Formats: sequence, structure tokens, C-alpha cells
Amino acid sequence: MIGNILSSDEGIHVIGTAKTGKEAIEKVIQLKPDVVTLDIEMPVMNGLDALKVIMKECPVPVIMLSSLTQEGATSSFIALDNGAVDFVPKPSGAISLDIETVSEQIIKKVKMAVTVNLNKLQLPKQTPKLPIRKISKVPAVVEETKIPVKNENKVQIAKPTDTNVFTKLSNRIVCIGTSTGGPRALQEVLTKIPNGFQPPILIVQHMPAGFTNSLAIRLDKLSAIHVKEAENGERVTNGTAYIAPGGFHMKVIQKNNELLIELSEEPPKNGHRPSVDVLFESISSLKNYEITSAILTGMGADGAKGMKLIKQQCKGTTIAESEETSVVFGMPKAAALLNVVDEVVPIQLVADTIIKHSK
Repeated sequence: MIGNILSSDEGIHVIGTAKTGKEAIEKVIQLKPDVVTLDIEMPVMNGLDALKVIMKECPVPVIMLSSLTQEGATSSFIALDNGAVDFVPKPSGAISLDIETVSEQIIKKVKMAVTVNLNKLQLPKQTPKLPIRKISKVPAVVEETKIPVKNENKVQIAKPTDTNVFTKLSNRIVCIGTSTGGPRALQEVLTKIPNGFQPPILIVQHMPAGFTNSLAIRLDKLSAIHVKEAENGERVTNGTAYIAPGGFHMKVIQKNNELLIELSEEPPKNGHRPSVDVLFESISSLKNYEITSAILTGMGADGAKGMKLIKQQCKGTTIAESEETSVVFGMPKAAALLNVVDEVVPIQLVADTIIKHSK
């Protein structure tokens, strides 16, 4: 079925299929394809084990297929850690006879994968001494929904050493947008943010529903600051990073000297929900806040127009990940082309740049 989906696009030629992970390795070595789609759940050898061998023996861009389960989400992030470019969630279980409902996603991600530089799929063990480039500043040109409501009975527990969560909200805010390659990029950035960092961080990562909570839990375990999936109506607090839930736009609204998170199922923007532009546009309307905004690796142009509004209407600094480290340089490049980026930095220096401009 997946072969038929891919063959339906005239730009893709399917040169082989495999029934097991072991057979997949043999076919990849023999046929040397440009891109591989690999199911996590396969007999004889599962997709995760097959991926590790493929990336070692015959590196090739890999798009994973994962079931919409907690286990599937965890496996997807393990796959990304081991060099997979991206993943597509299977709509209903391991067999997913309705796989054609995500056919557009599969085709789009396979075509994107062929453009990826495999060397950028693994984070370097040491931070390279790459230069920070300054971008010259050019005057800018100028329904009813079902929403997950915050559970008031759920106790929010701060990190044990965090003393900033319950104090007055910082007058500085950080917002980040990212897509393909984002989970690794966010890990690189958030794990370098120290405990005691006061500005709240609002994040949009292009990702389907069911996976963003697993991403937040994973990053929370690795980071000194608190990382969580955002909930509708919750108050924004210091020292916390909020990730927009998959399938929902996230906005920040100002009310009675507080900032509140608002989630909605309004139509996708730029083909995405959540959309970086939706978050950035809402932040651009906030009064009396300094904003540090960053666009990291990702395909497309989502976030560029929103960053432009932030640049026009707010004090602060705009940051884009450099081409040298971006898995896909689409989103950062789109922002740079609008002449709204103050600093272009490699991913290893994004956290330091955010900290510098948030003091």
C-alpha cells in the first residue's frame, strides 16, 4: 500500500520493498535507494534495529512509520536519535489499512528527505567554533472548537531547585519555532538553558497530535528547566517551556497583567496546526515585553511572517539557525530573506544567544 502511494507521484520511483527488517537491510545495501520508508513494527528485526544497521552500513535518508500509541511515540524519538529524518504516524494501529489518509504526508516527507544532508542528522559531540553572523537590518514592509481545557485538579510541580516559577512573571519572553530536525534541535537548545532562567519559553514544533506530550516529557527529563505540553487557559510562569500540542494552534494572550495560553482548532496555517506564525503573531501584540524569537531547522516558511511582526512591534532580538547545522534550511532561510533576523547562529550556540539577549 505504501509502495502504491509513493508510485502515484511521478517524481518518485519505488525500486524495492521488504517484509522484514533483515530483508530491508539487504535491499538497501543492494539497491542503494535515495530514500527509505521504514516501519517501526516489523517481523524478524524491528525498524529501530534495522535503522541502526542501515545508518552504520549504508547511510540513507529514512522516514519512519509509527503507530499512534505512547510506545510508538517513544520509538519515534529513538529513531530520530539514531538518524531518521522524520516520521509519519499511522492512523490506526500496526496494520493501518487506512494508511492512504496520510498519503500526502508520506509523499511530501519522502521528497523532502532526499534534500537532507545526512551529516546534519547527528549532533556533534563537541561544539564547533562557528562564527556568529550579523544580518544587516532593513526596514520592514509592512468558530467554535473542541479545546483541551486545563485540569485544575492537576498539581503543577516545579523542578526541585526552581525558585522562579511562582514569582512575578519576567518581562522577557522567548519563543521558538521549528519543524524537520526540530526534536534534536530543541534538545540541543533546552538542555543548555540553566535552572534559574526566568523568561518563559513558548515553542511550536510541527508534530502530529499524540507525539508532542511525549516530546515534552522527554525534554523535561533532560533539561534543568520545566518543559511541558501547553494546556488551554493555563497561566504562563517563569522558568517553564511550553510546547504547543499537536493538532492545536497556540496563542499567548494578555489579561490582568498575566499571560494565558489559548489553544484552538482553527484551520491550519501554512499547512500546519500548530503553526509558528500563529504563535509569533499573538506574541507580537503583547505590551511591555521584550521578545527573543528564534526559528530553527524546518521545511517551508512558517514563522517568517510572524517573526516580521515581532520585529516591527516589539523590543528584543530575532535569531535563526544557520545553514551549517540546519537539517533543512527552509524556515530559517525564509526569515532571513525577509531581512528580519538579527543573528544567524549554529544550533550549538542558539541557547547561549538566547541567554545573552534575555538578561
